[in-house]
Amino acid sequence: MAISSMTGFGREQCVLNGREITVEIRAVNHRFHEFTARIPRQYSKLEELIKSKISTKVKRGKVEVSVIIHNIEGREATVILNKELVNAYLSELRLAQSELGLLSDFNFSDVFKIPDAFNVIKKEVDEDEISKDVGEVLDVALSNFLSMRKNEGAKMQADIQSKLAKISVATNQIDKAVPQIAEKHRQKLTAKITEFVGSGVDEQRIILEAAIFAEKSAVDEEIVRLKSHISQVREILENEDVVGRKLDFIVQEINREINTIGSKSHEVDITRIVVDLKSELEKIREQIQNIE
Repeated sequence: MAISSMTGFGREQCVLNGREITVEIRAVNHRFHEFTARIPRQYSKLEELIKSKISTKVKRGKVEVSVIIHNIEGREATVILNKELVNAYLSELRLAQSELGLLSDFNFSDVFKIPDAFNVIKKEVDEDEISKDVGEVLDVALSNFLSMRKNEGAKMQADIQSKLAKISVATNQIDKAVPQIAEKHRQKLTAKITEFVGSGVDEQRIILEAAIFAEKSAVDEEIVRLKSHISQVREILENEDVVGRKLDFIVQEINREINTIGSKSHEVDITRIVVDLKSELEKIREQIQNIE
């Protein structure tokens, strides 16, 4: 499986049955799937066909489809000269010429100036033919559109995987550092008490205080959940195609675990790692906003 970006563009232009048909598909980020179409009014019935084809391939994103149909052979209409009307005009003009003694400067091009000299009769549109032709052009434009989305998605997938690797390394660093924190705290506590009371240190009391501190600062469960979430993200990226919303949810969970680890730990080294974790996670979150 390969993930897709929500943004994309696809275009195709083709001449079929005397018509130049152009289809353009654009998409931008959107929480859900939204579809709009710009189609010539006389072909408005094509919208359902286009919407159906798009919805089977696109699950998220704001998609706009533009269709332009140009009749290059005049197949949609017949032009007929209104001979009776033109003859009537000519008769009156000749009569006026004779009566008024005018010179003739009338020529064929003047016919076009006569009101209603031509009748335009529109032919019945073959809807099945147009639907078939537009469908063919749409399929190519859609293929180009999806290809662009896949290419962008592949780049984002690689980037997310790279950042996940950094998060995984940082998580392992915290996991290794945590067991040492309690011992460091015990040593500091012993040194502090010894500084004030001398050699009469209650070792059992120090051990108890260190244990209480270790329990309060324990992040074992958070580390386990964090590693599990990282594995989930990787599995989703490799095995599913429409993943945007699911990844968004898991990233929120990862962020929650990181925040908890940061709040429990007062070690400078752990705090630094937590800051790095949040930085990488924020970059992943930004990428996910663009994924279908």
